[in-house]
Amino acid sequence: MKNQTYRMTMLYDFYGELLTERQKEFFDLYYNEDLSLAEIAENAGISRQGVRDVIVRAEGIMQEVEDKTGLIRRFEALRPHLDAIQSAAEEIQTINYRLYEDAHLGELAQRIQTEAAALKE
Repeated sequence: MKNQTYRMTMLYDFYGELLTERQKEFFDLYYNEDLSLAEIAENAGISRQGVRDVIVRAEGIMQEVEDKTGLIRRFEALRPHLDAIQSAAEEIQTINYRLYEDAHLGELAQRIQTEAAALKE
């Protein structure tokens, strides 16, 4: 994966619902809102180490699930193929518009793009 923050936000997107509310809150504040451990600790009324422990535990839980399931790894492997499918569908639409003006062909190309986009989400 690209970097630590990207990796952690991907883990959160895929597995965040496995965390407790407190883990979700601290993880979100740290990685998505870019608050420091000290800022989170001050707002939560606990120690900086306490915040760090919660975040590290959340990271560990999500990484363990990813290690077992490999969902993110498979998602990342599929992404270039979905991009290629969408690009080919766009090219079909362009060629159809310039040469054929076939409404059915245009609808099919649009459907391919829509389905590929849905798989990316």
